[in-house]
Amino acid sequence: MSKNALEALIAPLAVVLAAAALLWLVLLGASDYLVTLIAIVLLNAALAVSLTLTNGFTGLFSLGHPAFMTIGAYVAAILTFSARRKPSMLPDLPAFIAGLELPLLPAVAAAGIVGALVAIVVGFPVLRLRGHYLAVATLGLIVIVQNLALNWDGITRGGAGLAGIPRLASVWWAFGLLVLVVAVAWRIKFSSLGRAMLATRENELAAECTGIDTVKMRLTAFVIGACFAAMAGALFAHLISVVTPKSYSVLLAFNLVVMVVIGGAGSIMGAVVAAAAITGLSEMLRPAEESLGLYGFSQVVVALSLILVLFFRPQGLFGNREPDFVRRLFSGRLFK
Repeated sequence: MSKNALEALIAPLAVVLAAAALLWLVLLGASDYLVTLIAIVLLNAALAVSLTLTNGFTGLFSLGHPAFMTIGAYVAAILTFSARRKPSMLPDLPAFIAGLELPLLPAVAAAGIVGALVAIVVGFPVLRLRGHYLAVATLGLIVIVQNLALNWDGITRGGAGLAGIPRLASVWWAFGLLVLVVAVAWRIKFSSLGRAMLATRENELAAECTGIDTVKMRLTAFVIGACFAAMAGALFAHLISVVTPKSYSVLLAFNLVVMVVIGGAGSIMGAVVAAAAITGLSEMLRPAEESLGLYGFSQVVVALSLILVLFFRPQGLFGNREPDFVRRLFSGRLFK
């Protein structure tokens, strides 16, 4: 193995280990509330990066992440639910699923696979649309999934949702998913596949003239993003131990798009920073909303932040780029 290849392998691993050590120090003596908040921040960051991969790399305007999160949450919750309780609570489950009681890792993997398969089926017709037509179509996907979950009582328990889901996820599961999503997005972005996706976003006609299959690029980004969204939904369900048809709504889709736009469409680190900032800001404003009765004030602040960014810096915090020090850090050339 060459020296450059060794550095390319060791440097990202060192960054992950340093981040894990920092997280461990932060968690020392932290309250349960703070630990859960950090896990939510990490999961939101993973979702924002996955949407950056879908929307930022190829120029799609998909709002369908909450639909895939709902699918992933229900799939993983059903697979990890107690086999003794399934026959009475979920009578319409197939016998081979009713008898399963899987650990969290295979359940999350299964959720990701199901989310990807649904994205393939939906993507072929939907991704031929452009702009606001695509946005409306993916919003419709959220409504369809929510109504299926609401009316499929024998499998989802309808509006009552699934409560008592084993709380198997933790902040370390969220950290692991974020590392996985960032690693995949980073590897794609700085590869020939990523360059083809970015070319599709910048000029579809020119990309097709150079031999790039733009439909394939969009579908690939859409499916990968859906897979990660389903995995994040599965971890959310096992973090808060409940999932309902309305758990992941259009409001979440708006917040994720805001994170991507503020961070910079196509910037992985921008999505992470924006997700952490918006999630933290919303949580800090929650006491004021409850004490003063200003419900929804945090969403007003988020919307105003989006307007200000679009007005003063329309390309977002980092635009399409990654911060130079982050690129040097990941490549092992921070002090060179």
